[in-house]
Amino acid sequence: MSVRELVVLGTASQVPTRHRNHNGYLLRWDGQGLLFDPGEGTQRQMLRAGVAAHDLHRICVTHFHGDHSLGLPGVIQRINLDRVPHPVVAHYPASGQQFFDRLRYATAYRESVQIGQQPVGGDGGTLAVTDAYTLSARRLSHPVESYGYRLVEPDGRRMLPERLAAHGIAGPLVGTVQREGAVRVAGRTVALEEVSEVRRGQRFAFVMDTRLCDGVYALADGCDQLVIESTFLDEDVVLATEHGHLTAGQAAQVATAAGVRQLVLTHFSQRYGDPAEFERQARAAGFTGELVVASDLQRIAVPKRA
Repeated sequence: MSVRELVVLGTASQVPTRHRNHNGYLLRWDGQGLLFDPGEGTQRQMLRAGVAAHDLHRICVTHFHGDHSLGLPGVIQRINLDRVPHPVVAHYPASGQQFFDRLRYATAYRESVQIGQQPVGGDGGTLAVTDAYTLSARRLSHPVESYGYRLVEPDGRRMLPERLAAHGIAGPLVGTVQREGAVRVAGRTVALEEVSEVRRGQRFAFVMDTRLCDGVYALADGCDQLVIESTFLDEDVVLATEHGHLTAGQAAQVATAAGVRQLVLTHFSQRYGDPAEFERQARAAGFTGELVVASDLQRIAVPKRA
C-alpha cells in the first residue's frame, strides 16, 4: 500500500530549543523518501521518528545556513555505515558547492555508498522525472542563494462506473481499456476518454527561508500539501522582510492565493512561546483549508485526492 506523508523531524529556526530540534523533514512518497533540510541533530531525530537511512532516496537542501544543513555529515555517514543499497541523490544550491563538500567530508569515514550530486543553479527548473513524480526547484529570496522544491505526480485517469456500464464494459474489459486506451464492445470501439476523466496528480511543495517573491507562489500553486516557513508573527513583518523570512499571515495569504488544500507552518523563531498564535494569525489572514502548526516528530498525511 502506498504511503504519502510528511514526517517532521524538527521545526526550529536558527537555534534548537528544549521542545524543537533544528529543521528536518522526510516526505514519504510511494516507497521513495525525500529528506529536506537536515539540520543539526537530524540523525537522532530520525531514530526517534522510526526513519532509517534505507528510507532515504533524495536529500534536498534549500540553502546553506546551519539550521538547514548541519545535519548533513551525520546523515551521509549513516547512509554509508548502513550500506544503503540504492542510489541516493543530493540537490542543493550550486553556489554552495564548497559548503556541501565540507559537510560531506567533515570527518573521516569509510565511503561505501556513492551519493549522487545534482546541484541547482539559475532560476531552478526540473531536477528529476520518475514514474511517481517530477521534482523541480525555484529560486527564492533570502540573503544567501536559496531554492524551494516542488513535487508533482503525473496526472492519471479515474474510471467512471456509470459510463462503463452504459457502454457495456465490465470485468476484464475494464482492465483492457485502461491498459490499451480503447476496447471493442458490441461492434463498436470505445475510447478510454469516453469512460473516464482526468485524475489530477497530487502536488507537494517545500518552501523555506524567503521573503515573498514569484518563486513562492509558483511553488505553492495548486498544492495538496504546502510546507512553508512562518518564522515570524505578523507584528514583526518588518523584521521578517529584513532577514528574508515570512510571517504566519504571509504564508497563509500565499496558500489562499495558490489554492492550497493543506497548509503546514514550520520554522518558528525561538522568540515566540505560543504555537497557537501562528494558527490564529494564519486564520485571520483568510486561509480556510486544512491547517497544521507543525511539531517535532509529527506525521502529517498528504491529503487524499479530491
